[in-house]
Amino acid sequence: MEEETIPQEQSLSGGTSMDLLYDIELDATLQFGSREMPLREILSLCPGDVVELDRHVSEPVDLVVGDRIVARGEVVVASGNFALRISEVATPQLRLESIRCLF
Repeated sequence: MEEETIPQEQSLSGGTSMDLLYDIELDATLQFGSREMPLREILSLCPGDVVELDRHVSEPVDLVVGDRIVARGEVVVASGNFALRISEVATPQLRLESIRCLF
């Protein structure tokens, strides 16, 4: 008996298969940089201490979804909150791979 398959470009509701993904909520993180530190240094941190990162202040920050960079840009203030002004967006294929790694 042959198994009936739904064409990849259509879902049961008649929309595209991508339509099923549009309402999924994902955590997005702005990554300013990173630094490796021994546990003893982390435990000795106090209010007011400064931790230097591996990124220069003029370099763009990364918008990360899952474990993939999906965009880059500069930090701005919008309505009193930090925001990201996007200057570069990853290719659609790379962005989809970010979503796939979460499932």
